Amino acid sequence: MSREKVHASRYGLDTIGLAHQATAFWNSPPATLVVEALRRREATLADNGALVALTGMRTGRSPRDKFVVKEPETESQVNWGKVNIPIPPEGFASLRDKVYHHLCYEDVFVQDLHAGADPAYRLNVRVITELAWHSLFARQLFIRPPRDATADFKPDFTVVCAPNCLADPQRDRINSETFVVISFSRKLVLIGGTRYAGEMKKSIFTVLNYVLPAEGVLSMHCAANSGHAGDTALFFGLSGTGKTTLSADPRRRLIGDDEHGWSDDGLFNFEGGCYAKVIRLSREYEPEIYNAIRFGAVLENVVLDRETRTPRYDDDSITENTRAAFPLEFIDNAVEPPLGGHPRHVIFLTCDAFGLLPPVARLTHAQAMYHFLSGYTAKIAGTEAGVTEPEATFSACFAAPFIVLEPTRYADLLGARIARHQSHVWLVNTGWTGGPYGEGHRIALPVTRAIITAILNGDLDDAPYERDPVFGLDFARACPDAPAAVLTPRSTWKNTQDYDAKRRELARKFAENFAQFTAAPADVKAAGPALA
Repeated sequence: MSREKVHASRYGLDTIGLAHQATAFWNSPPATLVVEALRRREATLADNGALVALTGMRTGRSPRDKFVVKEPETESQVNWGKVNIPIPPEGFASLRDKVYHHLCYEDVFVQDLHAGADPAYRLNVRVITELAWHSLFARQLFIRPPRDATADFKPDFTVVCAPNCLADPQRDRINSETFVVISFSRKLVLIGGTRYAGEMKKSIFTVLNYVLPAEGVLSMHCAANSGHAGDTALFFGLSGTGKTTLSADPRRRLIGDDEHGWSDDGLFNFEGGCYAKVIRLSREYEPEIYNAIRFGAVLENVVLDRETRTPRYDDDSITENTRAAFPLEFIDNAVEPPLGGHPRHVIFLTCDAFGLLPPVARLTHAQAMYHFLSGYTAKIAGTEAGVTEPEATFSACFAAPFIVLEPTRYADLLGARIARHQSHVWLVNTGWTGGPYGEGHRIALPVTRAIITAILNGDLDDAPYERDPVFGLDFARACPDAPAAVLTPRSTWKNTQDYDAKRRELARKFAENFAQFTAAPADVKAAGPALA
């Protein structure tokens, strides 16, 4: 029997077959976890009270090392391929035995938490970690049940995170020492060989992307906020496109910054916290996030000033993918509980590294489906291992690394919902203007904020629009507090012939990518760029 520091659930570690012989810290509060992390020299403190941890070589997700166990009940459901890489049950069993043997005589930290703010679709998640700061991360990112509810907590899914347990690539027949393996039949996630805490939250997001569509709920990689009149908005986008920054608006209330469900009853956050990129964070432009970083928050790979221990948010010497994790209540205007009505506006955020797409365009229903399935953006340096410069990518549903089913399953759910609730859909480019990366510059945050405000206030409903002859997008020619010149991307380039050539090149990439969606309706296929 393990020695337990605080009251544990009667569903112990042995329920997953872990014969643990050391100390288990059950549902420890932030102060205890901070003390343990400092005592064990896992992390340091910044002058603002945040716990600062380094993740070593892995400063982003490791998509090539993420696997799904190929089991009878998942074999015909999972969209197998480069994202959902299959691993046989015996391979999973071997890695599980390795992780359990590694943890047997190591102290562990256990958190019993929820994923899903709507009780009708809530998942009980147990997170077992060997690092105290990882336990703090999980506690702050997921939804924390009342303390008196943990005694009878029965997990629906368990995440076991052992970063110091390394795989043997040849013997275990995987790609590296790192592994993230999901077994839907065992309801178990194994993580090893990486200290990047984001793997924990994204593994459960992957689980929800498998479970919820079967219940008629659209699982989404998006942020959400609400106006004071109750009007809600969604912000889809991959990491680095601005979901957290743009949804944390002081004039609106934050529902969540990254993962949500859309049911027949409305929106609900999957999480109880935020995981914000903080590279070049400033109090002036992102005050809500800046002020949320205090005691109880976790900073990942942020450099501290050696003398003052002040975070140097402009320092990217470790990685561009510096992060802050903190509970939603650290945002002053967060919605509690994090629920919302059906969205009036749905915004697709793309970080166009080539400077070709307009800062804002309104989409027809068919265009919305086309661009949702396309999920065009650029991977930002540091978000994934090996990405050092922005590179163009197409990520179906703005969530390809995390979706388990065929992308059209999610697109069908989205299409039905925006039609039923008459949601307005927009494409907003937060990327480059005046040329591609290296020549132009990123669209200023105040300009993008002005565009979002105009969308949500209805100021763009009657604005003048112009149709892009290649992409077919109707882009706004005027927007309050946004320079008119920036709204027309072609006019920002020094050489318009270069722009035209690059635009045709990107249009071809769109068409080549969309060729995979052979079952898409004819009107959706026709909503893409014109190549003639």
